[in-house]
Amino acid sequence: MDQDLFERGLEQRKATLGAEYVEKNLAAADDFTRPFQEAMTAWCWGFGWGDDAIDAKTRSLMNLSMIGALGKMHEWEVHCKGALTNGCTKEEIRAACHVIGIYCGVPQSLECFRVARKVLEEAGEL
Repeated sequence: MDQDLFERGLEQRKATLGAEYVEKNLAAADDFTRPFQEAMTAWCWGFGWGDDAIDAKTRSLMNLSMIGALGKMHEWEVHCKGALTNGCTKEEIRAACHVIGIYCGVPQSLECFRVARKVLEEAGEL
């Protein structure tokens, strides 16, 4: 594993998802899951999020759309919180839910709205 890429990824992952969340996940890793946690941190967050070609806010909106399309609602909730951290507004999150509805179907959009409402309420945005 590229240690520099891991460190860059760890910094970005904490900046978006919160240090407490990331440290909890890393601390819970064992011999079975630790290699994946390290590789995912280096690859997704170090390589994928580690350049300046796309700003973090845009990456968050892209993630919401892709994760929403996959229907991975636990991850969608985590990344919805991260999108707020990265400066996305409730209007932008709503627009992402609309795009999901257009390209992935109304039922999936409704799921995203349901989770977004929870996240926005917890953040004091609704």
